[in-house]
Amino acid sequence: MSFSVKNVTVGGPELFLIAGPCVIESQEHALFMASAISEICRRLGVPYIFKASYDKANRTSLASYRGPGIVEGLRILGRVREEVKVPVLTDVHEAAQATAAGEVVDVLQIPAFLCRQTDLLAAAAHTGKAVNIKKGQFVAPQDMRHAVQKVVESGNANVSLTERGASFGYHNLVVDMRSLAIMRQYAPVVFDATHSVQLPSQGAQSGGQPEFIPLLSRAAVASGIDGIFMEVHDNPAQAKSDGANAMPLAKLEETLRQLLAIRRALAV
Repeated sequence: MSFSVKNVTVGGPELFLIAGPCVIESQEHALFMASAISEICRRLGVPYIFKASYDKANRTSLASYRGPGIVEGLRILGRVREEVKVPVLTDVHEAAQATAAGEVVDVLQIPAFLCRQTDLLAAAAHTGKAVNIKKGQFVAPQDMRHAVQKVVESGNANVSLTERGASFGYHNLVVDMRSLAIMRQYAPVVFDATHSVQLPSQGAQSGGQPEFIPLLSRAAVASGIDGIFMEVHDNPAQAKSDGANAMPLAKLEETLRQLLAIRRALAV
């Protein structure tokens, strides 16, 4: 079930990283984050895909920052792809956006709340680009096989699944590590280590417990996943979206070193 995204093998022997800020804050910031994370991954030998959203269509508040929009956002993502020379991932929220996004980025991501949207999944598949589907907080892992089938039956076998936690009562998420093994029967699996520590809708915005990012990441890698997803920011307190659950850039390298050590131990 492996496939390639430029120089990154999804579902191969190496643990890969999807990382970047939640939303594009500016061209300068996107280029800085992509370059900084890419350099860390180069030193450690970790295959890397940059991520950032041009629009966050599911913010808690109408007044929350959503991003620069599709035209400017794709322009910036194109600059990142060209200048930093890394593959790029972004979210698509509407089927009508898929073609334009697919002309620029390497991976189209389906947000968790939209993982059952047939037209969106088919439109993403038809671009020919890899499709990463976030498992909805409300969806059983076994049921994600239907989302995979929608993409594959639309003519695109390059699909992966991402676990981001399940709703546990109100305003809390938990991760059932069994879901990683279950979903891996259908497609390569990525663990979203930062949304999994999110505390949704704490007033006008979501909160988080970023101190648990390394712990959950270690458990996920020990379970045998294919990749790690992290929203990373150089100053989470000033992030325009999801700063409360972001991985600080300064802590990324040490966390990756721990994860690689676990990955190597599994290979013994």
